[in-house]
Amino acid sequence: MSFGHIPVMLHEAVDGLNIRPDGVYVDGTAGGGGHSAEILSRLESGMLYSIDQDPDAIAEVTERFKNNEHSKILQGNFGDMKALLSAVGVTAVDGVLLDIGVSSHQLDEGSRGFSYHEDAPLDMRMSQSGATAADLVNSMELSELSRIISLYGEEKYAYSIAKGIVRAREEKSIETTLELAEIVKNNVPQKVRRDGHPARKTFQAIRIAVNRELEVLEKGLEGAFELLNKGGRLSVITFHSLEDRVTKQFMKDKAQGCTCPKDFPVCVCGNVPKAKIITRKPILPSDEELEVNPRARSAKLRVLEKL
Repeated sequence: MSFGHIPVMLHEAVDGLNIRPDGVYVDGTAGGGGHSAEILSRLESGMLYSIDQDPDAIAEVTERFKNNEHSKILQGNFGDMKALLSAVGVTAVDGVLLDIGVSSHQLDEGSRGFSYHEDAPLDMRMSQSGATAADLVNSMELSELSRIISLYGEEKYAYSIAKGIVRAREEKSIETTLELAEIVKNNVPQKVRRDGHPARKTFQAIRIAVNRELEVLEKGLEGAFELLNKGGRLSVITFHSLEDRVTKQFMKDKAQGCTCPKDFPVCVCGNVPKAKIITRKPILPSDEELEVNPRARSAKLRVLEKL
């Protein structure tokens, strides 16, 4: 099956990198290769390293760019970007693009277990390796399960849902997406069931936990920034408030200058800005893009330049 994924804010994200024809760039979340293709179209003698942890994505971009001498494909997690690039002799780059979160392919391929609309094994692993969502929901203690659903899903009824999961797994192991979705539905108030799918936030939370998404994001942002040359750009697309909060705070910290109290006559901290924020407010998808790709509706793009 093709990895068919519509790249979100394609031109805005790549424009944010301020591409040089002879530059070295990284697409840390290659997916189906949409952003990578746009970057490659702007290179003359430069190089693009496209990274993804999903074997399906790697197969897709390897085939798509097999005849492009400016493309190199690396399988791995973007959180390990520095190590992946170091292994091929790259220690500095001119720009990094990150498109965070689950791809359309992963959502649409029912067997991957990301969707609450199709019955499938409860998986949710982006890398297709390691512990599954079923492993998590069948083994985690009530308090930790509740914490994860509340924190990562921003779910008001996290404790009730977690209790329902624990109660259900005492009867039998929770193995499929629809089993979990039904448990969630049965443990939230009736009014919540009328406001979109009641399992959406819980599925998001468990997916984030399975893939350690926020931890990987923090590590990936720091690794990307360390790799950037002076004047290099970091372009990041996020899809929910947790990711955006982490990205916004990271960029704010890098752009922070003196942190001394305002009543100090002179600076004694010695802190100077390491970057400047290019997007004071996040760039949002246009109305035209949303008509074509409704899944882009929650996307936000932020761009940083290293000083």
